[in-house]
Amino acid sequence: MDSRASTVAELVAARWGDHRPGLRCEDRALTHHEAAAGAAARAALLADLLPPDAEPHLGVLLDNTPEFLLWLGAAALAGAAVAGVNSTRRGAELARDILHTECRILVTERTHLPLLRGLDLPGVRVLVTDAEEYADLLAPYADAHPDASRATPRDRFLLYFTSGSTGAPKAALCSQGRLAAAGRSLAGQFELGRRDVHYLCMPLFHGNAVIAGWAPALVTGAGVALRRRFSASRFLPDVRRHGATYFTYVGRAIQYVLATEPGPDDRDNPLRLGFGTEAGAVDAAAFERRFGVRLVEGYGSSEGGAAVQWSPGTPPGAVGRAAPGLVVLDPESREECPPARFDAAGRLLNGDEAIGELVNQGPSPFEGYWRNPAAEAERRRGGWYWTGDLFYRDADGYLHFAGRTDDRLRVDGENLAAAMIENILARYEGAAAVAVYAVPDPVTGDQVMATIAGTFDPEGFARFLLAQPDLGTKMAPRFVRVVARMPVTATNKIHRAALRKEGPRCADPVWWRPPGEGAYRLLTREDLEHAEGPPAPTRGPSPVRRQGLEPRTR
Repeated sequence: MDSRASTVAELVAARWGDHRPGLRCEDRALTHHEAAAGAAARAALLADLLPPDAEPHLGVLLDNTPEFLLWLGAAALAGAAVAGVNSTRRGAELARDILHTECRILVTERTHLPLLRGLDLPGVRVLVTDAEEYADLLAPYADAHPDASRATPRDRFLLYFTSGSTGAPKAALCSQGRLAAAGRSLAGQFELGRRDVHYLCMPLFHGNAVIAGWAPALVTGAGVALRRRFSASRFLPDVRRHGATYFTYVGRAIQYVLATEPGPDDRDNPLRLGFGTEAGAVDAAAFERRFGVRLVEGYGSSEGGAAVQWSPGTPPGAVGRAAPGLVVLDPESREECPPARFDAAGRLLNGDEAIGELVNQGPSPFEGYWRNPAAEAERRRGGWYWTGDLFYRDADGYLHFAGRTDDRLRVDGENLAAAMIENILARYEGAAAVAVYAVPDPVTGDQVMATIAGTFDPEGFARFLLAQPDLGTKMAPRFVRVVARMPVTATNKIHRAALRKEGPRCADPVWWRPPGEGAYRLLTREDLEHAEGPPAPTRGPSPVRRQGLEPRTR
């Protein structure tokens, strides 16, 4: 492990002369030396292309290809910063991301050129990595050597967009020093080494793949294997083909892998560890049973302002112990929330007072947002870093994730943890994926709604709920939306904002449990009006017809 390097540039340059396999993608393979040489050539080209009066920013609109990592290395050597451009963005939103981060160079490939058609991108030069002209541009720099002397730990290196539920995405900043430190921390925590192979199947425009996957590989000299886009069916074949020993994940990727057809040789694979978020205790246990691979659920805010590390002894369902400075606060009083209390069945008894926002009152590595002082001020209220995530703390000091602040559920005056309800519903045999969120109650507060991807038997589901000892009396979903596939964002996180916005007024079948009843029945227009209360006065068509979201009936 390289424990001396303080910049990403130094880590890239250290691979010069290392002729072991370093980078694999489909049928292409590069040694560590070839990857360092490729980064050096692109760094020299970048230095000549960037206008002297411009911010040293380049946008990368690529799938997970070797070119993406080569340009990350090039930016590090050149003291420049990379803005990972989300390929699921379209039109004005896509243009806004590129222009907001002041990218004067945009690296892309032919498959993404249609996304740029018709966009007004003044002053932006587009490089197409699979075009003939690209090879001609690089040719004069073929003999460049990696020189890390231009970079400092304070140099801006990443501008990565965080996915918020409202407003335009914010570009969080990450310096070379912070990324190098994150790589060292993860490599040490998981005992990663140069013989490991890191499988990166999450999109590189997102912080997870770069910070949790690429950075520790740079630190240890491990190999990297890329999947152009995540594929559940190709996950195990890729792992075996490349000899992958470590992978990262976010969102519902684990659920999709578990939904593939089991095989008798699933445990015949070289993996030893997966690290990520949002798999849930049920799916993590199922993954280990099927593939023989331990998953470690971690927590780290996208902006780097707070992190919770798993350690041996962490109880199921918890993320880890609260490090010094990390507290769970009531956002209104700013007082620390009391520890959570549970009954013998594991039900949270005092969610109303125990659930609060995770706040870092100690030193924070948060480096801000690009050109967004209002968002920075919201994060740094009162000199503390407010994560925007809900947690509760048990009596032993372990933290339990309860969802985002905008996913808060308040039912009959009681705060509920969406994540806890999801973990319970994930046990339902017909559920391949589950999302829990709040919809308005006609009187006050919220009602619980769940979306289930998979099969749904209303009678069997009602029996299932009664059999769960840790399901509180207010946790049972009022509405259950049934979908063939869970709507997700580009990073495989459930698209909760879209689900919450539609609520029960959607095109999918919705089952509901009327107040005072235990059975579920298919939601009708009359049921919907009863469940939501009297509609607000409107002009024109009713909300259901106006949105084209007539509930189905059978």
